[in-house]
Amino acid sequence: MRGKNSCRILLLLILFMRIPVIELKSQEEDTKAFFIKSVFEVALENQMSYRWLYHLSENIGGRIAGSPQSFKAIDFTHTVLDTLQSDTVWNQACEVNYWYRGSKESVKIIGSEIKGKKILNVLCLGGSGATTKKGTVAEIIEVQSLEEIKERATEIKGKIVFCNRKWNNRNLRTFHSYGEAVDQRVFGPNEASKYGAVACIVRSMTGRMDDNPHTGVTIFNDGIAKIPALAVSTNDADYLSQLLKKSKIKLQIKTHCEDRGIVNSFSVIGEIKGSEKPDEIILVGGHLDSWDVGGGAHDDGAGCVQSIEVFYLLKKLNYKPRRTIRCVLFMNEENGLSGGKTYAKVSKDKKEFHYAAIESDAGGFTPKGLTYDVDTSTLTRYSKFFEGWNSLLTPYDIKISKGGSGADIGPLKEQKGILFGLSPDSQRYFDFHHTEVDRITAVHPRELALGSAAMTSLVYLLDQTP
Repeated sequence: MRGKNSCRILLLLILFMRIPVIELKSQEEDTKAFFIKSVFEVALENQMSYRWLYHLSENIGGRIAGSPQSFKAIDFTHTVLDTLQSDTVWNQACEVNYWYRGSKESVKIIGSEIKGKKILNVLCLGGSGATTKKGTVAEIIEVQSLEEIKERATEIKGKIVFCNRKWNNRNLRTFHSYGEAVDQRVFGPNEASKYGAVACIVRSMTGRMDDNPHTGVTIFNDGIAKIPALAVSTNDADYLSQLLKKSKIKLQIKTHCEDRGIVNSFSVIGEIKGSEKPDEIILVGGHLDSWDVGGGAHDDGAGCVQSIEVFYLLKKLNYKPRRTIRCVLFMNEENGLSGGKTYAKVSKDKKEFHYAAIESDAGGFTPKGLTYDVDTSTLTRYSKFFEGWNSLLTPYDIKISKGGSGADIGPLKEQKGILFGLSPDSQRYFDFHHTEVDRITAVHPRELALGSAAMTSLVYLLDQTP
């Protein structure tokens, strides 16, 4: 009997010893849950990111690296970060190649026997060459892949190559479809030029059927002539393809673009110094440049203003970070990644350590999660926290899962921190990507604010880790 009583007493002692630990853990979780709730409430109530985005998209507009508009965006965002009472704000120099579109490009179907539409909806691709003032006139040949260009090399000389591989709408994730299709835009004109083509037209990178052509970068290798390279809208791509099934077609192409060479530009950086671990950096960022058409609202004005709003929300809630929080608005993501590469090099030279980095470059739609990319040797340091973080973020329909991060923060992976990417609903992203309709009207202020709140919540959780 005495033995049984002793066991009961021992059991009670163990339980009483555990109560303070359980209560402490519960209090910590409650504190975190309350702070995250406050983040979302303040973000949705104030919607500051939308106000900044309106100015970037509508008052400044398309911000191709090296352009006057890009420098206006640098000045504007520097001022905003300074107004938010960041501890430090500075511009980090980087060299960018300034490609200039010039006056409006055009593609016209030649031949009186053609009945119906003759003027096509097109945009020059970034890096395209120019025609003479009279333009380029040639027969068009349709291909479905880069391999087909090589296979039909003997037919291509003196022709206009039409890359018309369609978007795969069977994919649930639109970024997978983009990855499957985009090689024809990036490398198609180079391959066509290699075999003597005089121009190249590429089907726009979207699954939507409309009249909006999508620009984007195309790359010519050294020694390969920079021929005129244009994107054609999906409606007109199908129209062209149908005409080619009936007869041969000639096009007249006029482009006026030029490569204006290397320009000294800047990424914009703001910083709130950490109170306990200032040498451990948590970065939030997006790319400040955009293509020169439209307003670059989703790509990537949204990511920039969401990153700035992280500072705003932390300040608004009087949060004093333990680690250094750094907002980086990278220049030249669209046309060379020089901002991201320069930032990583400078950081490496300074022997900095990025504990974590979060990039937003997938549009300003409703956030669905945050995906992480990390060196496998580092993952064990962080994975034990993910379950707890997910339980705190589940009420806001946010989930942390393995995936990609972002092009500009990618070079920081070698520092052995963890990289995250904000993952919004992407179903409509490629309706606007690199087009004239990527303007403020395509962005909903609540959806944009939810993205800012998700990023801020993750920054907070990262900052609270031991």
